[in-house]
Amino acid sequence: MTLVRWNPWREIDTLQRQINNLFEDNRVPSGLVDRDFIKVPAAELKETDNAIYLKLELPGIDAKDLDIQVTEDAVHISGERKSETKTEENGTTKTEFYYGKFQRVIPLSARIQNTNVSADYKDGILHLTLPKTEKEKNKVVKVNL
Repeated sequence: MTLVRWNPWREIDTLQRQINNLFEDNRVPSGLVDRDFIKVPAAELKETDNAIYLKLELPGIDAKDLDIQVTEDAVHISGERKSETKTEENGTTKTEFYYGKFQRVIPLSARIQNTNVSADYKDGILHLTLPKTEKEKNKVVKVNL
């Protein structure tokens, strides 16, 4: 039996890596009963004076399997990535792909005209253009010093 010197910094490094992995991951808990995680799509928001541009990463999902609902202050997206069924006589299949349903609500920083939203879905990337309401476009806030 060999003796190994205990290094407390190694424990801290391990904890730091675990915390970093937690913040880099796109998974959210699916509930308290089952300890599984549900993968949610990555999102990117860009805001200009006239509109909010939302881009979502949805690879492998058909447009018909997406449900997008837009309110004045949030975007609700749900969908399902269906698994491909293959039969193999010999061998084992291991996968890191997530198959199943997902749901995500993205709150918006300004009120939008939800009747004038335009969408484009190409190569697994969903682009939404969310025009702001006239009140939000012309909103000027005076700051007193």
